[in-house]
Amino acid sequence: MTENEIARIVVDACYRIHRDLGPGLLETVYEVVLAYELSLLGLRVERQVRIPIRWKDITFDEGFRADLLVEDKVIVELKSVEHLPRVSGKQTLTHLRLSERRLGLLVNFGETLIKDGIKRVVNGLPDD
Repeated sequence: MTENEIARIVVDACYRIHRDLGPGLLETVYEVVLAYELSLLGLRVERQVRIPIRWKDITFDEGFRADLLVEDKVIVELKSVEHLPRVSGKQTLTHLRLSERRLGLLVNFGETLIKDGIKRVVNGLPDD
């Protein structure tokens, strides 16, 4: 399954969850429900995945935690705020770069309309 196919499934699930639960719940509520829904759809989902960072010749386990990692390909960062800080997209891109993945979804369940709360973030990995 490609990153784009996975992303379509994730976005559809986000729409359903937002429609049924509405905005304003804690981020962890959306995280557990989305992980459950995606697993029902047959996707492999990991929550709070520790992603190490590499600096020079050293690897640090204290890098960051991805809210969801779907099929070991797509990072999903979840928020539940009225307005996303501009830095959120940059953080998601940094997470993609550090984890060497191509596609991330930044989802803000705090938006009145979920379509306004979903942002695709793409990492153009360098060709080595």
